[in-house]
Amino acid sequence: MAALVIDGKAAAQKSGEEVRERVRFLREKGTIPCLGVILVGEDPASLSYVTAKEKALAETGMASRDLRLAADTDEATLLSHIAALNEDPAVHGILVQLPLPAHIREDRVISAIDPRKDVDGFHPVSVGNLVLGKRGFVPCTPQGVVTLLREMNIPLAGAHAVVVGRSNIVGKPLVNLLSRREINATVTLCHTGTRDLARYTLDADILIAAAGKAGLITADMIREGAAVIDVGVNRVPDPSAKKGYRLRGDVDFEGAAERASVITPVPGGVGPMTIAMLLRNVVQAAEDSE
Repeated sequence: MAALVIDGKAAAQKSGEEVRERVRFLREKGTIPCLGVILVGEDPASLSYVTAKEKALAETGMASRDLRLAADTDEATLLSHIAALNEDPAVHGILVQLPLPAHIREDRVISAIDPRKDVDGFHPVSVGNLVLGKRGFVPCTPQGVVTLLREMNIPLAGAHAVVVGRSNIVGKPLVNLLSRREINATVTLCHTGTRDLARYTLDADILIAAAGKAGLITADMIREGAAVIDVGVNRVPDPSAKKGYRLRGDVDFEGAAERASVITPVPGGVGPMTIAMLLRNVVQAAEDSE
């Protein structure tokens, strides 16, 4: 049985239509949702991500305040820019593109963002709200994963979801999100240090791979009929490719597709949903500021 391949681009487009309608309503009242975007340095991947996010904002009728800083910008200067965006009522969300140069403390920067403008959902207040089940911004990738599962009508209540990966950006918040009472999944958290990983993954109704290791999940680790969500984006060297590499997920897609019921591709699966959820968070921040 070949798995149904989930079209993340189509799901993101559907979410974008909803966001456009909310933006239209806000603009009619004189509010233009705006995201302040800060990029430190010229990392090609970060630059690509920022460009894609700003393009998506424009397509939904939102504005962006673009701030590009040199790689040697000191921490105090970056914090002063964040403080200015915090105080600007025309800016509803703030995004500092990660990773940051090694001389800047990431946790200090994240904590400096006003929680009301923390559309990435990384601020300690946002994390606390997520853990406690309170209203607040949810990190974009975990939110996108749950939205995709719902779009595919995958039963979540009572399902056993196995999350492989413990990052603060995906794995940990996803565990908390899936275990919320309104979603009601039973969640197991695994990672690259888990002994006999297959013992857990084979028991999963929903398997979410987010460990950042290409091909970590092979076909023999997947239960027949499971839903497989591949969050991993890994650059694998390939001399035949134009850029010298190809993007591969954490899951062996070809083998897994023979066992899973549904599966996300890489690229084109979770990636578009991450940006779609960022747009949703920005418009939510604008609505909350009314």
